[in-house]
Amino acid sequence: QITAVLHPDPEPRWLLAALLHDAPEYVIGDLISPFKAAVGLDYKAFEIRLLQAIHQRFGLPPALPGPVAERIKLADRIAAYYEATVLAGFALDEADRFFGKPSGLPEPLQQSLGSLTPQSAALAQVAFLQRFNALVGK
Repeated sequence: QITAVLHPDPEPRWLLAALLHDAPEYVIGDLISPFKAAVGLDYKAFEIRLLQAIHQRFGLPPALPGPVAERIKLADRIAAYYEATVLAGFALDEADRFFGKPSGLPEPLQQSLGSLTPQSAALAQVAFLQRFNALVGK
């Protein structure tokens, strides 16, 4: 949703790329940065290669065009900020420091993000699969 607001007329394939941007974390787990460094291999390179394989599986280019990748990264940072402040209880100054306060968001989006409601894993899975199926035409 954030990606679509930041880029009002994105191609469905870029929305699919945004939906799948954390897919490597599903496959190998989401590790904190210090642990990734302790693993002793270039973990970031491994994540990138895994994401490229996932992209190819779903008909996306292995590497996204720069502007698309930048919009997805921006949407991810915005989501992290609101998840931290609305759901996880971060203080605003703390979230500003870690994530950077989002600016330039349309007011309706700010309001909807400001009222996030946690979902169970089962509900999140259903919502994800519905969106995924809509984007891949199932």
